[in-house]
Amino acid sequence: MTSAPTPVRTPGLDPAWLRRTVAVALDEDLGPAPGRDVTSQATIDPTTSGTAELVARADGVLAGLPVVAEVLDQVAVRLGTAPVRVEVLTADGGRVVTGTRVARLVGPVLSLLVAERTMLNLLSRASGVATHTRRWADALEGTGARVLDTRKTTPGLRELEKYAVRCGGGTNKRMGLFDVAMVKDNHVVAAGSVTAAVRAVRKRFPDVEVQVEADTLAQAVEAVEAGARFLLLDNMAPEMLREVVAAVRALEPTHGRVELEATGNLTLEAAARVAATGVDHLSVGALTHSSPILDLALDLVGSPG
Repeated sequence: MTSAPTPVRTPGLDPAWLRRTVAVALDEDLGPAPGRDVTSQATIDPTTSGTAELVARADGVLAGLPVVAEVLDQVAVRLGTAPVRVEVLTADGGRVVTGTRVARLVGPVLSLLVAERTMLNLLSRASGVATHTRRWADALEGTGARVLDTRKTTPGLRELEKYAVRCGGGTNKRMGLFDVAMVKDNHVVAAGSVTAAVRAVRKRFPDVEVQVEADTLAQAVEAVEAGARFLLLDNMAPEMLREVVAAVRALEPTHGRVELEATGNLTLEAAARVAATGVDHLSVGALTHSSPILDLALDLVGSPG
C-alpha cells in the first residue's frame, strides 16, 4: 500500500523541452525518425492491443510522469499506430513503495514495447533524483534551512533533473549561467578582488542577482559590503560557519538581508548540524550528479487481443 501522494505545486516540465528531449532519446534508441525496433516490429502485430502497468520495484519518490504520455504519443506517430491511453495512478512528488502501480497504459502492444526503455530511462532517472532529494529535505525538516541543487547536471537533462529536485522537496538555485551572476574564486582572480567583480557584474548586467562564493570571513564581509545579498560559504567547518553567519547578520541592519548557503563536501549525516549554524541553504551537487535511479518496470498484464 502506498502513502498518499503529495502533489507538486511548482511549475512543471517545459513542454517544448520535453518534446525535443524525447525526440532525441527516441532517435538514440530507434535510429533516425521514424526509426525501427527490429525485434518488436518483427514479432508483434501493430493492431494487437494490450494493457501494461508501470510499477515501482523499490521505495522512493516519483518524478517525471509527463514523460510517459509524451514518449507514447511520439512513438504512435512514428509507427502510425493508434494512441495509447495513459491513466496516472500516482502523482509526481508522491512516495512509492515496492509494488506501487504508477500508471496504467492501454493501447497497441507494439507501441508499449517500443516506448518502454525510453520511458523508463527518463522516469527512473528523475525519480532517483527526487528520492535522493527527499532524504535531504527530510533531514533538514524543522531546521529552517532548505536544500538547493547546482549546475552539476546531466547534459541535456537539466530541465528534468531540476524538476525532479522540486518533486523531492528541494529548491532550484539557478537554471544556468544566464539568470544569476555567481562570482567564484576564478572570477575574483580575473577581476582583481571580490569588490571589483561584484561591481563589474552590476555595471554590465544590472538586472541580475549577484551571488558571491566566499571561503574566508574576510571575503564574506567584503562581499556584503560590496552589495552581494547571497553568499556561498564554501567548504567551511560548522565552527567557521557560525562565525561567518554571526558576522554577516551583524552587518544586515546596515546592508540588508543576506541569504547564506553552505556548500562543499556536505553529507546527509551532517546536514542538521550544518543547518544549526544559521545558514539558510545547503547546496548539494550530488542531488543531480550522483543520484542512483529508482528502479521502475513496465509489466504487460492480461492477454493481448
